[in-house]
Amino acid sequence: MSVDEQVSPRSRLLDLAISYFKKEGYRVNGENIVLEGHSGVGRHFDLIVQKGRLEQGVWVRDWNRTIGVNVIINLDTSSEDVDLSSPIMIGEKFSDHAKSYSNRRKLTLLTKQKIGSFR
Repeated sequence: MSVDEQVSPRSRLLDLAISYFKKEGYRVNGENIVLEGHSGVGRHFDLIVQKGRLEQGVWVRDWNRTIGVNVIINLDTSSEDVDLSSPIMIGEKFSDHAKSYSNRRKLTLLTKQKIGSFR
């Protein structure tokens, strides 16, 4: 097996997300980052993006199913633990409970359609 075959291919949705954030004026500070939180637990983020002084954690879930509120709560908890505000979740679709929670807690939900149609 060659070196290229051993490295798992990056998600097309992750590539779309990176180009979306760059076009929106964000700086991508890192990919596939693990930060240690105040709790001592390592918190994984697919991207860390920054616009101005605001640094945000991003999770990209390229799933063919609805993303539920439990995943959104985990993102919120992870971001809070490492002092990142206003986290962003990118996915195919979101449950009504996930949308309600994100509205209350000021999380951003982006669909694949929204970032894919952005030019």
